[in-house]
Amino acid sequence: MAPAPKLEVQVTKPTPYTFDLGLLLANDPNPLPPTDPSVTLEERLAQNARDGAQSLINQLLTTLPLQSTQAGVLLDLPAPTTALPREKPLPAAKEPTKWEKFAAKKGIKPKTREQRRMKGKQFNENTGEWEKTWGYKGKPKEGVVPDDWVVEVDENGEAKSAKSKGGANKKRRIKA
Repeated sequence: MAPAPKLEVQVTKPTPYTFDLGLLLANDPNPLPPTDPSVTLEERLAQNARDGAQSLINQLLTTLPLQSTQAGVLLDLPAPTTALPREKPLPAAKEPTKWEKFAAKKGIKPKTREQRRMKGKQFNENTGEWEKTWGYKGKPKEGVVPDDWVVEVDENGEAKSAKSKGGANKKRRIKA
């Protein structure tokens, strides 16, 4: 199979392209070339797309400053100048809620992600790690669990405590 012939680098059109280098856009105002029976529509479109891409690359390389780095050759693109159309208009700004108005008036700001993540954690200097202060695998609060957690049971099987002496909620064992 014979190698494909190399194509021209310079693209010449009757009406020149217009460029927006910020969007990497090349507008071709020229109509498609006339129909040739030996060339299909797909081949004509491919040739037209190749010419547009080649002219865009030529414009980028000749007008923008090049920077050579270890990562490769870099180009800094300018800001886009063409406004892209939208299907629908931009949404209107929402009215702030009562809470948002109050928070703005009082200077209340929402907690940062780090503040929310560290809620309920405490630094343990002995281990050098952050430990949970409550919940699953959390450190128990001091004074909640008594030192003598064993509860005595009398011979009837009822626990001795201040709550179990008398009252409407006292449970009774029925002997058969």
